[in-house]
Amino acid sequence: VKQDGRALQFANNLLKKDKEVVLEAVKQNGCALEYATDSLKKDKEFILEAVKQNGKALEYADESLKKDKEFVFKIAKRFAYAFEYVDDLLKKDKEFILGIVKKNGYVLQYVDGLLKKDKEVVLEAIKKNGKALQYADTLLKKDKEFVLEAVKRNRKVLQYVDIILK
Repeated sequence: VKQDGRALQFANNLLKKDKEVVLEAVKQNGCALEYATDSLKKDKEFILEAVKQNGKALEYADESLKKDKEFVFKIAKRFAYAFEYVDDLLKKDKEFILGIVKKNGYVLQYVDGLLKKDKEVVLEAIKKNGKALQYADTLLKKDKEFVLEAVKRNRKVLQYVDIILK
């Protein structure tokens, strides 16, 4: 598993329970978490190690962790692509999303569609990272007033503005 973490899938069930073996596997390939026992999929330490290696590893974490706001916040502020696998209710929670996009604008890519239309959320995301505008609703990219405000916060948004406004 130090050479190929996904080799964990072929290991004996006793090895899939062994913290040391699984930790080595997820450090090499975060998605090896898929083959760990359920008890380890609830272990925040293991999930953090797996996500550090590959944000998509959150897909294999226990559902309870995908709903845990504190845990998800800790991960999403550093690994936006892990946010794809969090509970859908968190993706719709405006206050929670505002807190995260202030740390990592790329999370906007994975939030609920209604929040991609929300000017406050999108402006916070682009303040952190202008490239986040690419994930905003198309109507916002055409809204002259909104675009002017967005440009004030981050000039990098210009590449994602509707062509007519350019």
